[in-house]
Formats: sequence, structure tokens, C-alpha cells
Amino acid sequence: MTDDTAPDPKAALRKAAFAARKAAFAEAATAVPEATRHLLAEIGSAEGRIVSGYMPIRTELDPVPAMAALHAQGARICVPVIAGRGLPLDFAEWRPGAAMVEGPFGALIPEDGAPLEPDTLIVPLVAFDRGMARLGYGGGFYDRTLARLRATGRPRAIGFAFAAQEVPRLPSDPTDAPLDVIVTERGILRP
Repeated sequence: MTDDTAPDPKAALRKAAFAARKAAFAEAATAVPEATRHLLAEIGSAEGRIVSGYMPIRTELDPVPAMAALHAQGARICVPVIAGRGLPLDFAEWRPGAAMVEGPFGALIPEDGAPLEPDTLIVPLVAFDRGMARLGYGGGFYDRTLARLRATGRPRAIGFAFAAQEVPRLPSDPTDAPLDVIVTERGILRP
């Protein structure tokens, strides 16, 4: 039997991480170019790849400069689309200048993006630790998506965040999908 009145240990971490991310976002003008440089180095050769980015919301680190650079280098780029509560994400093709509409939770999605299956995912997060654990918004969308994609192949999951979002250790659930690497404005973290 579980105690439904017990506090969620992730809730307090999420609140502190949002505050840290907001403070880091205030310095984004210098952080974004450095994080973009590290992200492009980590992804490497773009030609023929299918890379999922995301359209930033709130104070998320902006991957759009990297997405545009990867597109220019020959990658097909897609962004996540929420199909429904409790489901893995779908992905719609994105191009610089594409017509965008508001999707669930306020994230922009391509108005007419073809469905794609990424081999590399740039993953937003609220907090992370050096063990490659990721704390998201709590909906489990990326966990379900990575579980689905990893069942048929080995897509790379790259966490993209401000260095200030690092915490010493995150609590883990059996359904939490670890990242392969984390990229911040300070560099690349590997397990």
C-alpha cells in the first residue's frame, strides 16, 4: 500500500531547478552560443541524419540555432508533438522558416510537418545529474518515447541544459530513461 499523502521528492527538486534555470536564462545571451557550439560538436556529421530538437518554452535553453545549423549541413530536423496523455511523442519535420502553430502545453509545432523518426534527440530538461538522469516536467513523455525508440534501435538522447540545472543526485523510478550525454554552455558531460 502506498502513502498518497507523502510528498513527491521530485516536486521540490523541480521547483529549485526551475529557479536555477530561470537565473541561468537571464545570462542566455552568452550561454546559447557556447552551448550551441558544444552541441554541434557532440552531434558531429549532420548529413543524412534525422535529429529531433524542440521549440523552447519558458526558460529552456534554446536549441533552434543548432537545429538551423544542422539543417544547413544536411540533416532533417523534427520537433516533438504530444499525441496524447500517457503516449510517447510523435515527431514532425521542421525547417527554418516553417509555418508554426501552437501545440499542447504551448510549444510550437510545424503546421504541415511530415512525420519522422529521429536517430538523435536533443532533449529539454528541468534538472540533471552526472549519472545522466533527467528531471522533466513530470508527464513522462520523453521516458515513454525513449523506451519506444530504444526497443527498435539505439537513438542518442542528448540532454541540453544550462550548467546551473545540475543537481547532485536525482531520485529515479524504473520508468526513467537515462540520457546518453548532457551538453551545457560549459561543455559535454558523459557517464
